[in-house]
Parts: sequence; structure tokens; C-alpha cells
Amino acid sequence: MSDAPPIDPALRLGSRAHLPDDLLALLRKYPREVWPEHENLGELAKFWLARHDMFRELCAILAKSAEDLREGRIDPAEFRGFFAPRMRFFLHQLNGHHQIEDHAYFPAFMAAEASLTRGFEILENDHEIIHGDLVRMGEAGNALVESLSQDRDAQMRSAETMSGELTGFLTGLHRHLADEEDIIVPLILDRTEEKLGVK
Repeated sequence: MSDAPPIDPALRLGSRAHLPDDLLALLRKYPREVWPEHENLGELAKFWLARHDMFRELCAILAKSAEDLREGRIDPAEFRGFFAPRMRFFLHQLNGHHQIEDHAYFPAFMAAEASLTRGFEILENDHEIIHGDLVRMGEAGNALVESLSQDRDAQMRSAETMSGELTGFLTGLHRHLADEEDIIVPLILDRTEEKLGVK
């Protein structure tokens, strides 16, 4: 999708409140409340939705832990052992998740339903924005861990920066994941994973 037209600034992550109505016709046919019990919600879709829930939860946990450090509710040594491995896991897993979507799932979905191409272009643009955010969060996370060997003021400054990065990122991540689900899950329910070639 490198030749895709530029994304309308109003539809970029951080600006949009929801996807355009023309991309949500299948969502109106298959609203979220019917998803859990629908016969076409296959194992891949269930796994994919569970991964999304894990990313939401882990990002919130990391933001809370940085806030706890800033407020003195957790010992720096305990924080290091808790935060560093989870932050590495989060960054690595989310980046890998997006690569699979961009190179395997999105092309298959667009081939099956050309009317959703613009939606997948929006989602891929989200991935580019999120990748930049992940790089910045990785740098902030490293700075935070390094600050643990410094004085309390340095720790608080780094923790405040990291907490702010994670909180802001979580807002964008919620928007992206919800929009992605609103396009993809109804398509799977309508066509089945097998017919889409993603089983």
C-alpha cells in the first residue's frame, strides 16, 4: 500500500473520533453485541481479539507502574524488575503484530472486499504513526530505567515523561484497535476466515 493516496488529516490517528460511515456498513450488519456468539467468529479472530485486549491491558499496566514510581508508591529496584521486561515485551509484540497485519491479513482482506481498501489504508497509516510512537516510548523507557541509579528528582522527571507517553499512546491505541476491529471482525463474520484465506 505504499502507493496509497495521502490520508485525510481528519482521519489520521489522534484526529479522528471514528471511521467514516461508508466503511462501517458491515459493522451495522454485524454490531459488536453479536460477535461473541456468532458462528463465523473463528479461532484466528478470537486469538486476534485476545491479543488486542492484551495490548490494551499491558499498556495500562505500564502507565500505572510509571505513575506509581513517580508518586513513590513503588521501590525503584522493584520497579526496574517489573517494568523493563514488560516494556520490552510490549514493544516487540505490538510491532510484530502490526507487521503480520500489514503483510498478510490486510492484503487478503482488501482482495476480498475492495470497498474497504481506504479503511485498511487508514489502519496502515496508523501503524506508521504507532511505530514512531513505539520508538519514542522505547527511548523514554530506557531513560527511565537509567534514571533509577540517579537521584529522586531525576527518577520523578523520567517517570512523569514515561507515564505521559504511555497515557497518550493508550488513547491512540484504543482508537486504532477499536477501528481495526470494527472493519475486520464484521468482514470475517460475513465471509468466514476460510473464504477470506486467513484461517
